[in-house]
Amino acid sequence: MSINGFINQVNRDELKKNLFYLSRDPLPFRTVLYHRPWHERSSLQEADDFIAAYARECGAEVNVIPNKVKPFRCNPSKPLHHWYDAPQEDDPWYDTANIEVIIPGTEIPEEIVQLASHKDSPSWINSPGAYDNAVGTICNLEIIRILAASPQKRTVRILFCNEEHSPWHSLTYATACAQRKDKIIAVLNNDSVSGGLTEEERARGIKRYCASWSTPEGKKLADFMVSRAAAYGLEMETKLHEKTVNDDDGMFIKAGFPCAVMNIGSAPYCDKEYHLEGDIPERVDLDNLTLSVKLILGAVCEIADAGTKVFDI
Repeated sequence: MSINGFINQVNRDELKKNLFYLSRDPLPFRTVLYHRPWHERSSLQEADDFIAAYARECGAEVNVIPNKVKPFRCNPSKPLHHWYDAPQEDDPWYDTANIEVIIPGTEIPEEIVQLASHKDSPSWINSPGAYDNAVGTICNLEIIRILAASPQKRTVRILFCNEEHSPWHSLTYATACAQRKDKIIAVLNNDSVSGGLTEEERARGIKRYCASWSTPEGKKLADFMVSRAAAYGLEMETKLHEKTVNDDDGMFIKAGFPCAVMNIGSAPYCDKEYHLEGDIPERVDLDNLTLSVKLILGAVCEIADAGTKVFDI
């Protein structure tokens, strides 16, 4: 199938349905501290259940990897968008999990295109976390929906982890990958995809994709990613952004996988509702999100088909 054949399957209505499921109804939050009335499992555990069931329904292999986290404490004396404080030693632990989804490669399964997204919303404030990071989660769900029916030459593997709780088990996961000597050829962290624009940019209807990178290897991958909008005929701006090693892509870098980028809407991140109660699904630009998912899906297909030669130039 051609790249256009894949990206034309991206379904705006499916993205919207999953976005509202994970950040409005039935799950207004995705944290260990919130339980829906009469429900025994936390909303984060229910999000895990939804993600795992969705991927299995698509025909993908799913592994639930249990772990424990602590919610961050809230410190309103800090700058508005950064009220989180580290948990204290005697704070309780809560059960949660990493969700690993695997679409095995048909010809070179040992080489892995690794995707990631954190699935939780802020644990220190009642934020629905629509842009941060329900959109990254549903981006990866849409990629699973499409590619599970059309496996690629190389394995595509997706990690759904937690970043708004402590510790970050993306590092636990990436460290285990390194210990197994997994052959990860590229890491794409989908975090706040299509988000981060200023209010003025949003009012102007700007559509943007940004690739953030931290290493020379990541820069090559980021250059390739931003070139895909023109290659696929997607009407959107593209942007490159250099950042320090951080976020879930940074955890893979720390574990020894330097070819990593973060797919985001804009950087620096200027959304006025970042980490606040106003990060609601109604504010998400679904047209921008749809374009971004098409770009990321197309790039994944190219890398899974041809390997690192598509960007190692």
